[in-house]
Amino acid sequence: MISLKTPAQASHPGGRPCVYYPETQGRLAALSSLQDQTVLITGAGRGIGKRLALGFASAGASVGLLARSEAELDLARLEIEHAGGRALRIVADVRDYSQVAAAVESLQAEFGPVTVLVAAAGDQGPIGSFWETRPGEFAETIRTNLLGTMHACHAVLPEMRRRRSGKIIVLTGGGTAHPRPGFAAYAASKAALARFVETLAEEVRDDNIQVNCMSPGGSYTHMTDEILQAGDRAGDKELADAMLVRKTGGVPPDKQIRLALFLASERSNHISGKLIHVNDDWQRLEHANIHPEIFTVRRVQKI
Repeated sequence: MISLKTPAQASHPGGRPCVYYPETQGRLAALSSLQDQTVLITGAGRGIGKRLALGFASAGASVGLLARSEAELDLARLEIEHAGGRALRIVADVRDYSQVAAAVESLQAEFGPVTVLVAAAGDQGPIGSFWETRPGEFAETIRTNLLGTMHACHAVLPEMRRRRSGKIIVLTGGGTAHPRPGFAAYAASKAALARFVETLAEEVRDDNIQVNCMSPGGSYTHMTDEILQAGDRAGDKELADAMLVRKTGGVPPDKQIRLALFLASERSNHISGKLIHVNDDWQRLEHANIHPEIFTVRRVQKI
C-alpha cells in the first residue's frame, strides 16, 4: 500500500532558502541549481538517502521521498519544509514494482516529470560466513538492493526517454569492486548493480540519459551499528572501520552531496556508465576526456 502526503506549499521571496547545511550553503548553490527539477530518492527516510534528499532540496529541487518507514519520511519531509523546500512523502516498498510505479505516477502528478532518480534504498543483509547465511536472507538482500533499483529505473525511464533527458544515480558500497568477506549478499548485489548500471547506460545513451554509480564512502548510519552488533561475525577489519566511522562520523554530508549534485547536473552530461567514489578526483572530469575503461569494473588482463 502506498501512502502519500503532500506538503504545505511555502512561498519565499527570491526563492527557497538553503539552510540544511549552513556551513556549505554557498558552495552547494554555486555547484548546481536544480530549480524546476523533480528528484525521486529511494531510501530517503534515513542514512545517506536522507542526506542526499536534504541536499537536493537545498539546491532547489522538488523531492520525492520514498521509503518504507512513515515516521522517518515524516521527519525528513518536515526538515525540508522547515527550510522552505518542497517534498512529497511516499511510503512504498522498492521490492514491489507496482508500488514503485504508482509512486512515480503520483510524484509526477504533483511536481512534474522525474528528471533525476537517486536509488539509495539498500539493505546490508546477513553478516557472517556465507555457509552460515540463510538462503532466504541472501535472496532478500538481492531483492532490495538489485531488484529494488531495477524497479525504480524501470518506472522512471519511459518518461525520461520520451523527454530525451534524465539522470540516474545508483548508490553502491563496499564489495562493489573488491571482495568483502562476511558480507557476501551485500557485495554480490552491489557488484551486480555496477554491471547493470554500465549496461543500462549504453542502452539509453542515445536517449540523452546518463546513468552512473556513486560510491558515497563510509558514513555513520544504521548499517554501522549493525556491523558493531555483529561482532566477530563481521571480522576484525570491518569492526575497526565501523568503530572509526562511529567515532568520526565518516564522510561529511557536504562531500557526498556535491558529487551527487554534479552527477545530476548538465556538467556531467558526457559521463555515463561510471562507478565514481566520493574520494575520487571527480572535479577534473567536468572538462576531461574520459577513457572508456576508467571508473569501471573490469577483469585485469595484465599486471
